[in-house]
Amino acid sequence: MMNVAVIYGGRSGEHEISLISAASIVRGINTAKYNITLIGITKDGKWYLQDKSEYDRIMADKTLPLQITEKETMAVSVIPAGKKDAFVVNGKSLEIDIVFPALHGTYGEDGTIQGLFEMCDVPYVGCTHLASAITMDKEKTKMIWQAAGLPVVPYVCMKRFVMLDSVLYDAFIESTEKELEGYPMFVKPCCAGSSNGASKANNRRELSYALMQAFQWDDKVLIEKSINAREVECSVTGNSVTYPADSDIEDVVAYIPGEIAPSHTFYDFDAKYNDPEGAKLLIPAELSEKDLEKIRKTACAAYKVLDATGLSRVDFFIDRDTNAVYLNEINTLPGFTPISMFPKMCDAAGLGFEELVDLLIEEGIARFNAKEQLSTSR
Repeated sequence: MMNVAVIYGGRSGEHEISLISAASIVRGINTAKYNITLIGITKDGKWYLQDKSEYDRIMADKTLPLQITEKETMAVSVIPAGKKDAFVVNGKSLEIDIVFPALHGTYGEDGTIQGLFEMCDVPYVGCTHLASAITMDKEKTKMIWQAAGLPVVPYVCMKRFVMLDSVLYDAFIESTEKELEGYPMFVKPCCAGSSNGASKANNRRELSYALMQAFQWDDKVLIEKSINAREVECSVTGNSVTYPADSDIEDVVAYIPGEIAPSHTFYDFDAKYNDPEGAKLLIPAELSEKDLEKIRKTACAAYKVLDATGLSRVDFFIDRDTNAVYLNEINTLPGFTPISMFPKMCDAAGLGFEELVDLLIEEGIARFNAKEQLSTSR
């Protein structure tokens, strides 16, 4: 059997969400096909192999998230170009065939750990280091979509040097108010997930406060025009670089779109993860079949132009007043919690959780095998 390492936790504001997502993923891995190895990353970035008792604990009570036990004798070392022997504990290889990173946000879906897997020459689930890095940056993602003729909400990007210069700052705010046609506006860090640091500003004073909050998370901040929007999402899997392929595993597929109906001011961190009544999840979204197909096609186009592979959740806004469709953002390692939209939308299309996890593992292996055929030197 193949050995799958599920890596979770990490140095991000979404550490706790990763513990929940990873537990769900672990429960969805077919143990008749795969052996499971658990590697937890602490908030300060240390890697530890977890005892089998941790697997038994979350399987005995399926409401529990994973935990990370820190034993120095179980510390994990990484060997570049080590292939299946790249991960070592106490001088002994873990013999990993593929990694399933159940990590969200910074150091998890921003290309850093994907680059490490590439250096280790180990197959992994999800987007490449380049696609992960680009999609983590909301400004760069929007720029690529715009260049491809795909619709995005009007926005501006403020960098920290502007915030630190009062003259530049005042001029920037005045220009932004004109370009985005006044308030309200949404403010969010360019490179953070789960709505960390995001807020709505109804006037200049609130905008100033929102910017200070957002700059705690990143050195670049996105300011977007507020629209009276419905929030629609679409799950996508496949390898957009090799598409179309002669394998169902590599085929790019968009699943049944779902709609978020938040009870909060907007779909913030609390609504996503802390408040059971934070939002209603409507699958399929309450749209005509024609509009649902438009969402699916746009999601595939957005996925492909970014060279996404493995999986992503593509998020949309639909203007309630004009019915215009806008791309919002793309998440290359979306939540896998019991209430997460990504697996729910796949399930609604007939791809159950265990089948989904199996598909993602197989796609990661197929992509790695294809890449192994490429030349890297003369």
